[in-house]
Amino acid sequence: MTLRPVSLALLLVLATAGAQAQNASQQPQPGATPAVKSPTPPAAKSPAPQPKDASEAATSPEPQRKESTLPLKPTAAEAQASQLSARFLTRFHYQAQPLDDAMSAKIYKAYFDSLDSEKVFFTQEDMAKFEPLKTQFDDAIWNQDLSGPFSVFNLYITRAVDRMNYARGLLKKGFDLTGNESFNFDRKKAAVPKDQAELDDIWRKRTMNDWLRLKLAGKTDDDIRKTLDKRYANYITRVRQLDDEDATQAFMTAYANSTDPHTDYLGPRAADAFDIAMRLSLEGIGAVLQARDDYTTIRELVPGGPAIKSGKMKPGDRIVAIGQGETGTMVDVVGWRQDDVIKLIRGKKDTTVRLEILPADAGVDGKHEIVTLVRKKVTMEEQAAKSKVIDVKDGDVTRKIGVIELPTFYQDFGARRQGDANFKSATRDVKKLLTALKAQKVEGIIMDLRNNGGGSLNEATELTGLFIDTGPVVQVRDARGQVEAQGDDEPGMSWDGPMAVMVNRGSASASEIFAAAIQDYGRGIIIGEPTFGKGTVQNLVDLDKFGKATTGEDAKYGELKMTIAEFIRINGDSTQLHGVTPDVRFPENGDAKEFGESTYDNALPWRHIDPADYKPVANLKPIVGPLNQKHETRVATSPAWKLMLDELAQYKKMRDKTDISLNFATRQAERKQFDATQADFRNRRKAIFGDASEDTTDDANNGDDGLNANERSIKSDLKQEADAKKAKDTPLDEAAHIVSDEVALIKGDAKLASQVLPYGGRKVDAAQTAQAEKPAPTSP
Repeated sequence: MTLRPVSLALLLVLATAGAQAQNASQQPQPGATPAVKSPTPPAAKSPAPQPKDASEAATSPEPQRKESTLPLKPTAAEAQASQLSARFLTRFHYQAQPLDDAMSAKIYKAYFDSLDSEKVFFTQEDMAKFEPLKTQFDDAIWNQDLSGPFSVFNLYITRAVDRMNYARGLLKKGFDLTGNESFNFDRKKAAVPKDQAELDDIWRKRTMNDWLRLKLAGKTDDDIRKTLDKRYANYITRVRQLDDEDATQAFMTAYANSTDPHTDYLGPRAADAFDIAMRLSLEGIGAVLQARDDYTTIRELVPGGPAIKSGKMKPGDRIVAIGQGETGTMVDVVGWRQDDVIKLIRGKKDTTVRLEILPADAGVDGKHEIVTLVRKKVTMEEQAAKSKVIDVKDGDVTRKIGVIELPTFYQDFGARRQGDANFKSATRDVKKLLTALKAQKVEGIIMDLRNNGGGSLNEATELTGLFIDTGPVVQVRDARGQVEAQGDDEPGMSWDGPMAVMVNRGSASASEIFAAAIQDYGRGIIIGEPTFGKGTVQNLVDLDKFGKATTGEDAKYGELKMTIAEFIRINGDSTQLHGVTPDVRFPENGDAKEFGESTYDNALPWRHIDPADYKPVANLKPIVGPLNQKHETRVATSPAWKLMLDELAQYKKMRDKTDISLNFATRQAERKQFDATQADFRNRRKAIFGDASEDTTDDANNGDDGLNANERSIKSDLKQEADAKKAKDTPLDEAAHIVSDEVALIKGDAKLASQVLPYGGRKVDAAQTAQAEKPAPTSP
């Protein structure tokens, strides 16, 4: 749900900060090295994951090719989109930089880093041939001549296919696993291979490691050959399906990211995905799709969607062909790239689509079934706000603490602008959840923003307004240095009791605005890890509209997500780089060196400005110390907390490894040691949490089976995800205890309560505020 500005007015959208922080309790497996980089180049850093359902539909689909025709060539619209983007970036970006030879060199580095970050495709000879391009990418954009960038992308495709074929050839002989070789699987800082011989050696070790992992998992040599040959063949199929839009996306993302980490170019496909992720809805059949071999496969069915209501589809079903309407020609889609299949499935509400299905339990020669569905508006509730209640026992007292999990700050701006009274909104959903939690007699609230990468600035301010009466929430500084305070103007509070905000390194942007405002107002306790540190504001520029105005052509140009301002806390401090520091700090997973705003070379600096005109609604300083003391005392003797720390230490140990032995006996010994550690963790979990925790940690779920994610059965994946959701969340449980401690302190000390509760504990609702604002009657 994103703003769709038609100009560069301050219609602000906060983009998410990037990848999600890994859960500290998840353990890397010995030998489970990062898989060979998928031949699909990274897309623009979308502020939200790709949508799980299908995309805008073609009303008259044309047959698609399984493979693109090489060499790829840019379209006129793509060349125009690149120049149009440059015009905006060089004039309206928050720190506008000229597109010249210096910027060209930055783009050059970013482009090759995105295509070959592990230095496994290009050789020094290749790089020498491309060296002249280092100062020519600026000219390529200004002159609408993308032949240079496309020549790099075309060689990338050729090299990727060649490398996969080389790996397939190695499988015939197998490998000697008795030597003393090692494999360096983290090559981000490695030098570019000198020649073909060095490149071959790197790929020999990569393939050898893939073989060894499957061997350790108990696979026979024949099974290993079949599995890896199929894996590499699938890679080749996918890389040969890359098209001109992928090439433009990769190159223009390199340009956008070279201006600052959060400016992105979104090609037509990426723009559609971003739009859907922000509004949490689409018009389609309500199916979560996943590529498996040559098939687009049903992974999940969305509750309430046409697919699940039909009763004719289930996870694992494979889509063989698609037809539009009741009589449209069935188009065979076996072997298609997933987004092309998605285009045919998704379409306008109340239109019909027919799917030819190969059932999950049928073999490849099984009987096909035709399922006719009428498309409807489908809401992706998985990313919507959710609530639950945690019962905290404190001696003889049990307190109910409400938890609201908010994965992103979403809003359907289009629906809101059109006057839809039921437009999707994070704030509206949270408000409803608060009402329900109050009906359940909760005594405290936790807003769980862990791994919430951001979203709408408007939602961040309005959500803050649910917990304060009125006042500024954030300050926005534009490129001219002018500062505007934005805040909550709607009187009243939806929750006036004790509250806390849970954050971690993955909490960014809008999450940091909300957490910072709650902290500055003294409204709630911030619990967890220091946040990401993204303090910049992005605006979406619809290039289609500007492109049409410029060229007169109704082409697809995509969108530009461009940094146009930075946001600053109402206390005058930026969250940029520094993030928000919790009042009660939990152990960090150690990813800060590689994940966070401070890891970007071209991140904006931190700054301080004058504070906004605001007054704290409470003073939490008297309880921060006691809450920390109670927390430290409790976790010092908590078996669950000690287990979490030990698992975190194991995670850090495994994460810090950059190379691994290719000797079977050595790896087998390491595996046994690792398995013993995991067995100890399982036994401790079972002793602490009971038998219910066992399903989340069995060997079948957590052992390294040597497979990639899309090679496992969908049933197994879904079970593992369900088990993970049921697993005990030790940090959240401790946060609930901290809020319960606050409730106890407040109830036991009326004077303390008057300091800690907002507005001295005075009830504030909209009606009271409106009444208070009425002028007093005067005597005649």
